[in-house]
Amino acid sequence: MTSVEDDLVSAGYRERLTTQSYRPGARIAGVALVDLATFSDEGGDFCEIVRLSPAGTLLALPDFLPRQINYSLMEPGAIKGWHLHRRQDDVWFVPPADRLLVGLLDTRAGSPTCDRTRRLVMGAGKARLLFIPRGVAHGVANLSSRPAGILYLTNALFDPEDPDEHRLPYDLLGAEFWTIQPG
Repeated sequence: MTSVEDDLVSAGYRERLTTQSYRPGARIAGVALVDLATFSDEGGDFCEIVRLSPAGTLLALPDFLPRQINYSLMEPGAIKGWHLHRRQDDVWFVPPADRLLVGLLDTRAGSPTCDRTRRLVMGAGKARLLFIPRGVAHGVANLSSRPAGILYLTNALFDPEDPDEHRLPYDLLGAEFWTIQPG
């Protein structure tokens, strides 16, 4: 701090003062966020969630060939904790009018970002796709006071006889991971 800044904050607070970070969370190898265009007028909003190539892949993620599209509605306070897939990648979309906290944990042996975590908010006025590669554990919490939804695509069909749904404890990184962080 400069001497002018030193004079602004009294000595009893200076050593406890921090600065809020506005940088995105730490990157995890293979995870991608794709911003989507939203068109608004006096009647509302329009957003293209995905466009498909002639081969059926996503234009925004050309290596992703969707095999199934799912929808999940989360009640306020609900936490869908850590899970991962060995044979499936996911692409998530949270409507801009909703707001969900997404957690990512790289569990992939040999990944340059193994053990790295990331928290990010999906929805919250932004239209984005989130690509989650297999082996990256993920979960979501609805910290708002109203239900919120996720539309997600997978590149493998769900098989109830051999489910590719592998769980880790929701509080693996502490239950506070899934709470609003004071600051």
